Amino acid sequence: MFKVNDYVMYGSTGVCKIIDISKEKHISINSEETDYYVLHPVFNDNIVIKIAVNNPNAPIRAILTKDEVLSLIKTMPEQETIWIDDNRERSEYFKAILKSKESEDWVKLIKTLFLEKEARSLVGKTLTKTDEGIMNTVEKLLYEEFAIALGISPDEVLAFIEEYIPK
Repeated sequence: MFKVNDYVMYGSTGVCKIIDISKEKHISINSEETDYYVLHPVFNDNIVIKIAVNNPNAPIRAILTKDEVLSLIKTMPEQETIWIDDNRERSEYFKAILKSKESEDWVKLIKTLFLEKEARSLVGKTLTKTDEGIMNTVEKLLYEEFAIALGISPDEVLAFIEEYIPK
């Protein structure tokens, strides 16, 4: 169970801070009281999210620690790529990775799309809109998580990674 002031990843919303754990009556379950995490997205001041503490399907997990982030960054050069030629199959697979909440898989996805984007730009082409959208989403999520763990802003994450990876 998470505590107030913990940082968590919540679905495609990104990094959220637990600002409260409240008890509320659940309308559909015999008016029983249920504990809810009250989440505030760290990089979006406009919303507050409530999610039942005991919801096993909630897309919520603890963010990586600083040591876990640094370890993951070190492995980036060795990470395998996961390109699939068929557009529909690739899109489904990449979207499943986004939903998986696994940072290591997100790194593989970013690396794959980055290398494909570079290769296509050499011949005057671009990524498909779907691939570009997935790349933007996964970068946002991973950079937010890394930023909180490293104590920097999401805009500083890429430069940090480039400097940290052994040459």
